[in-house]
Amino acid sequence: MPTLPITKRGAEKLKAELHRLKTVDRPAVINAIAEARAQGDISENAEYEAAKDRQGFIEGRIMEIEGKLSAAQIIDPSGLDAGGRVVFGATVLLEDEETGDTVTYQIVGEDEADIKLGYINIGSPISRALIGKQEGDSAEVQAPGGIRHYDIVAVRYV
Repeated sequence: MPTLPITKRGAEKLKAELHRLKTVDRPAVINAIAEARAQGDISENAEYEAAKDRQGFIEGRIMEIEGKLSAAQIIDPSGLDAGGRVVFGATVLLEDEETGDTVTYQIVGEDEADIKLGYINIGSPISRALIGKQEGDSAEVQAPGGIRHYDIVAVRYV
């Protein structure tokens, strides 16, 4: 499996979810299955089926997170020295050339992306357009509404 870049914050978030799944959710679903079994005939028991489905989801998510963490390349953006270039983990202040609006994004891994919080996936069109550029450069982004042009106002590593 290839390495997956993830920020330190993203890795901590995944570790916390894994801990919760193993220590809270897994025991709770095991108890729910035991309670449903105690009610008698499990062939027509909706609670039993729901608990088994939930158990399957939890076990699948545990395996998924463990796989991601084992393949993760954890990057601390504050320790980067990319000479002002846009790289994974960088926080970039952009200005829309057409409207003059500014927006700030941090380039993060797939599991961390949340556009509302300003975290964009490394694989997104805007990230791909920005990677390797520097403060003062322009970037052309193929957006759903057409091509957008952005000026890179600032690049920070926080």
